[in-house]
Amino acid sequence: MGKLIILAGIIVLGWKLVAGRWPWEPKRATRAQAVSRARKLLGVPAAASRGDVLAAHKRLVAMVHPDRGGTNDQVHEANAARDILLDELPHDS
Repeated sequence: MGKLIILAGIIVLGWKLVAGRWPWEPKRATRAQAVSRARKLLGVPAAASRGDVLAAHKRLVAMVHPDRGGTNDQVHEANAARDILLDELPHDS
């Protein structure tokens, strides 16, 4: 019985390492993952305003711009993160 519990623990830890979540946690939607990654990349909280997102984007692009040793891919990634977060904000009619 003890071996079975240890084996189950190893399987659960393996799942966490491979999948990045515990087996009992629901799978996050792809859009939610993209928003989470964008927030992390720009360093803004979930309640960030449009101005906060734009300011964070401007700071990041200044750091990763090709003229400052960055790459075009990094700038494109920053732009995509900005666009994703701006799309998540409520739109005024």
